[in-house]
Amino acid sequence: MTREDMKARTKAYANRVVKLVQALPVNEAARMLGRQLLRSGTSVGANYRAVCRAKSRADFINKLRIVEEECDESLFWMELLVDNNLITAARMKDLMTEGNEMLAIIVASAKTARTTERA
Repeated sequence: MTREDMKARTKAYANRVVKLVQALPVNEAARMLGRQLLRSGTSVGANYRAVCRAKSRADFINKLRIVEEECDESLFWMELLVDNNLITAARMKDLMTEGNEMLAIIVASAKTARTTERA
């Protein structure tokens, strides 16, 4: 997967997160959890764009770690939304699968970059 492909994928993920948050029920718990998901879910794409502009390998790795954290945090908020019956697991399944796949790609990229750095 190219950087441009990943940029497009993280942007599409952010757009899906926005639509999901807009569809949440209107109550305090959904509003608070939704806001957290909105922040972390859209941050995945924004921070991946920063990865693409890294100035050094160390900068690249550090920025990837931020993307990893934001992606994992997004999954956490999605789990809480499901656990608290604010959205069904079936409705969340595809977005969570996408989040887990992107997280695996980011973790593998960071591992490869760290290994290459030491060589």
